Amino acid sequence: MARLTAKQIQTRLSALQDWTRSGGVIQRTFAFPDFVHAMRFVDAVAAEAERVQHHPDIMVRYSKVTLALSTHDVGGISEKDFAFAGAADAIFASAAR
Repeated sequence: MARLTAKQIQTRLSALQDWTRSGGVIQRTFAFPDFVHAMRFVDAVAAEAERVQHHPDIMVRYSKVTLALSTHDVGGISEKDFAFAGAADAIFASAAR
């Protein structure tokens, strides 16, 4: 797996809603009705991270959860981060039902 170029990252970000680049990570903040819903999301994200062995940085602020993704093995952003971003989006979409 290789680190993506700035152009590759921008192209892939354009296909993801609400994800942005901040330095060496891609990140998104997810909003929930309350802390309990936010923590359920974190639990589901943690389970997926373990399953695929790719672990995001997670920041929780009451009803908001920010995920920051980078691939330490390549020293930057890789396809693995975009795959996990898509999985996190799917978890969020299923939590909203």
